[in-house]
Amino acid sequence: MEQQAAPSSAPVALVQETAALWSQCLGVEVKAEDDFFALGGNSLTGIKIIERIFEDHGVQLSVRDFYLAGTPARIAGLIEQGRAGT
Repeated sequence: MEQQAAPSSAPVALVQETAALWSQCLGVEVKAEDDFFALGGNSLTGIKIIERIFEDHGVQLSVRDFYLAGTPARIAGLIEQGRAGT
């Protein structure tokens, strides 16, 4: 069974920080529920974002989890889960 990203329970500040990171990498305004690929995201941009998340938060996301999550809100939820060690 594929692991789906749960609805985000991440703090609003973390969701906003994640959206800002995406904006910086994608060069467009990003909202919490915007889809990565609909915004023009590609594999190289995704890897850059994953690396920045690891640098900034110490949480290693797989490319698969990143793509399945697909929105800043869900990615922030994964960061929060990673911080909690779950």
